[in-house]
Amino acid sequence: MRLGLINSAFAQAGKGTRFGLEQTKQLGFDSVDLLADPLVMPAEERRLIPAVCRDLDLPIVSLCCVSLGLIDWNPPIRDCHLHRTRAHLDLCAEYGCSNLLLVLGEYVWQKECVPPQEQWDLAVDACRHLGGYAAECGVRIAIELEPFHMSLVNSIDSMLRLLDEVGLPDTVRANCDISHLHIVRTPPAEIARLAGRIEHVHLSDCDGKVHGDLPPGRGVTPIADYLAAIRDTGYDGTVSVELEFAPDPARIVEWVAEAHDGTARIMADLGCRG
Repeated sequence: MRLGLINSAFAQAGKGTRFGLEQTKQLGFDSVDLLADPLVMPAEERRLIPAVCRDLDLPIVSLCCVSLGLIDWNPPIRDCHLHRTRAHLDLCAEYGCSNLLLVLGEYVWQKECVPPQEQWDLAVDACRHLGGYAAECGVRIAIELEPFHMSLVNSIDSMLRLLDEVGLPDTVRANCDISHLHIVRTPPAEIARLAGRIEHVHLSDCDGKVHGDLPPGRGVTPIADYLAAIRDTGYDGTVSVELEFAPDPARIVEWVAEAHDGTARIMADLGCRG
């Protein structure tokens, strides 16, 4: 496996793109994932990112896309989000990414006003459409499992149901987020059910109760147990560290370094880092 970092760690601390990418390489990460919206990023930024990554020999593995409107029952809203997600896939192809990390969103109004099956069907239809477009771009889609009560995909059962109904096993696959799995009380042994269907992995710690995205060791997540279970499925792709809301943004480099070193130790102990 390779050890990556989602660049939002530095962006949330108010650091520039070049600074974040350079620190990612200097701290020892093998690759980077990007949180970047192609519809709003300046042309100069769009050119800067691949140029800096080429100079640093820092592959861009994944682009993150939160597209909650894909399950909106209003056609103009949904069409807008389909357009935006296709633009993300275009950028993935432009940057040579392996996958687009896709967050689908949540059922609205506690499933009481819009029939939940209708929103589910919209998600399946959107993923099928986007999966076809992703295949044309030479990119895969990794669906994120979210740890929130109303999220469409918030368990291994719902993940497998979505992937089965979309029916594009070579293109639309699963993202395993270790802290999310822990928050929803998924035992590591359950990950075996995703064997052959994992496209990407996110790694962070949490307090076991709420979404946290902390460096390993700052919470209670049995990260090594989850990562060993992922390894045992045969997955050998990228494990990307996800960090949010550093307590002291002025010390973001130390915060990211702590996450890198803690994750690298776990991967070394498991013998799973290439």
